Amino acid sequence: MLNNSRNKQILLVCLCACLVLFLFSRDVKGLVEPQQEAPAATAPANTPALSLEEVSAIAKNGINTNLAQEITSLEEAYKSASGASQIEKATELATKWEDIAQSAPSALYLELIANQKPDLKNWLAAGDRFQKAFETTRDSLLGPMMLEKANLAYTKALALDSTNLAAKTGVGVTIVNGMGAPMQGIAMLLDVVKKDPQNFKANMNLGVFALKSGQFDKAVTRFNDIIDHIKATPEAYFYLATAYENLGKNTEAIEAYENSKKLAANPTITDFVDKKVAELKK
Repeated sequence: MLNNSRNKQILLVCLCACLVLFLFSRDVKGLVEPQQEAPAATAPANTPALSLEEVSAIAKNGINTNLAQEITSLEEAYKSASGASQIEKATELATKWEDIAQSAPSALYLELIANQKPDLKNWLAAGDRFQKAFETTRDSLLGPMMLEKANLAYTKALALDSTNLAAKTGVGVTIVNGMGAPMQGIAMLLDVVKKDPQNFKANMNLGVFALKSGQFDKAVTRFNDIIDHIKATPEAYFYLATAYENLGKNTEAIEAYENSKKLAANPTITDFVDKKVAELKK
């Protein structure tokens, strides 16, 4: 009975995590499917790799015909270019895809740039974009591929500068999300926070992991610390509200949800929060 209750709690947290991505991501068309817990010490193996052309074709299905034709023209210009000109075209395509909320093809072009100019900045940019694509895709083949590529990009960045906290955070986040033993990733994130207590990304991911693992008291402490000492964002308040709700602290949950709504100033979020608050007041 207790196990069933706990499983329902964790499922609710995962769904709320997905909802946060929906509510706070630019132009995301629908909810991201809940990510399954990865085996404790096993990274994804033999993930099918989709080509840039295949990923582009998938992305074009989600945009209008005029935009698709414009991007096809840019792709043809990229293929016919070489050297510095081709890198410029890849940069243009990466920007264009991201501007229309299609992070997967954008990330693949950033990866091409990083392979041509393998410096720390380029690998971090590719890693961040792959991580965003992983978090927002609903495609069951694309998700694992984006996660693996994010891990690889961050690992290459870390190889260039072993002291870089952004790279270390990126590797840690990908491990927690399924690229290895979660506690290994948590240890990396904790080390980042030890060196940089104000690191927003590392702290946020530690809070989300506490939520997903049912450690709601720790999540409350983490998100309150983020809000009070780092950055009060709609996402941080939303996760804080989720933690309070799971602890049965409805008054605190309502206050946090309302703060999330106030900071976000988004009609979709307002509608969701108003319904959630009404439920909690029953």
